[in-house]
Amino acid sequence: MTDSLPISELKYKTIDELTEVARELNVEGATGMRKQDLIFAILNAQTEKTGYVFSEGVLEILPDGFGFLRSPDYSYLPGPDDIYVSPSQIRRFNLRTGDLVS
Repeated sequence: MTDSLPISELKYKTIDELTEVARELNVEGATGMRKQDLIFAILNAQTEKTGYVFSEGVLEILPDGFGFLRSPDYSYLPGPDDIYVSPSQIRRFNLRTGDLVS
């Protein structure tokens, strides 16, 4: 098993495959979870184990200074899988709207 699977890879796995990954990560109650809940539980377990979650997307910076990584799965519009990017990270790496971030 890979220690840390990116969100993009988890989204395309079947429920059975996700349940197996969850079992390997000792996620309690994985059987019977909805797909989105299972992905969230796996990401939570991975984060506890490794401290990291891997994803990528196109950055949209909002007027308040924070941003979100948008996914092509939702035509780069707001979606449930968007990743928050703090203003300090945006400043530190001199990020701009439209940047592809991994």
